[in-house]
Amino acid sequence: MTTTALIVGDLQAGIVDNYPFAAGVLPVMERVVPAARASGIPVIFIRFGVRASGLDVSSGNQLISSLHGAGTLFHEESPETLVHSRIEPLPGESVVVKRRASAFAATDLDLLLRAQRIDSIVLTGVATGAMVAATLYDAADRDYRVTVLSDACADEEPDVHDFLINRVFPARGADVLTSHEWTARL
Repeated sequence: MTTTALIVGDLQAGIVDNYPFAAGVLPVMERVVPAARASGIPVIFIRFGVRASGLDVSSGNQLISSLHGAGTLFHEESPETLVHSRIEPLPGESVVVKRRASAFAATDLDLLLRAQRIDSIVLTGVATGAMVAATLYDAADRDYRVTVLSDACADEEPDVHDFLINRVFPARGADVLTSHEWTARL
């Protein structure tokens, strides 16, 4: 029997409110999150944040260094790293803080999923070329079945999103569905 969880990645206040490509995903998620909840599917929220001190930021990682240097937008204590209020977690729902692209990297996501006997994840969030792709590869390496909701993900570079959604993810064994297709199957 397959047990599924919905993963909502990096749809946090500072990202959604400052990056227009990310804001476009919120209306889709305002339908997907309640549909998952109504079907008894656990929703796990992922938020990105690094320590304000920079102790978890390697000078060798240019991307993470630049995010840390962007001010409080990506500092874990900042309200800007909280899940956006339009889709905020309900009491008892899991929120995982990550410090790298993959939602599995140095987090307890795998523990949360395995403790609930979840073997299938549905990935949503931003950016397609970062959090979604990194988490998809990591999940596949951990033997999870992966579905990606094509309209519940976005990337600042639309051609990167389209290439990953239409070519790479299906070739790597992920099911790619629209949010309407997925919710119709619930």
